[in-house]
Amino acid sequence: MLLHDKLKGYKLILASQSPRRQHLLGELGLEFEVRVNGNTDEIYPESLLYNHIPVYLSQEKAKPFLSNLAKNEILITSDTIVWCNQTVIGKPVNRSEALAFLRMLSGNKHIVVTGVCLTSNSHSHTFAVETEVYFRKLEENEMEFYVDKYKPYDKAGAYGVQEWIGYVGVERINGSYFNVMGLPVQRLYVELNKFLDEIKG
Repeated sequence: MLLHDKLKGYKLILASQSPRRQHLLGELGLEFEVRVNGNTDEIYPESLLYNHIPVYLSQEKAKPFLSNLAKNEILITSDTIVWCNQTVIGKPVNRSEALAFLRMLSGNKHIVVTGVCLTSNSHSHTFAVETEVYFRKLEENEMEFYVDKYKPYDKAGAYGVQEWIGYVGVERINGSYFNVMGLPVQRLYVELNKFLDEIKG
């Protein structure tokens, strides 16, 4: 059965202010409501492996919504990190940090990991998707131009692959391109199918 048909009687809730995630979910042709409930502190136990961090944070982001989740609602929460040189690279707080992050990525391979949590009032399911991204060696003036023009302060790793820096800097990608944008929509489609089968029993 097509996912669109399985979702009849259910309401998808996307708990994200990210315009990229909203766009990508919309491209699946699924109707959904955007619901936000403040910002969850992106704090996690230091003992977590890098690929467990976004899963943990996606679960934490779901918690504020649980008490108000209707029986027919399915909540989608997610978090994305960049892992490079054994270091988690989050969102830069200012220009100098954004440039420092890009210098680390320049001429290097990094891994983008997105964790997704699907939640109903009776079930919860999480998964993560990893993508390898390879940047060519960037010139300092290229990084400065990108940061000053695009101001990537809301993006993990200080860049958006769909923006100018992705066009001129990314040499190759192993895995889901959309995961690098912030939401692994192919895997989400598959996991939503499974989740609906599970909650329907």
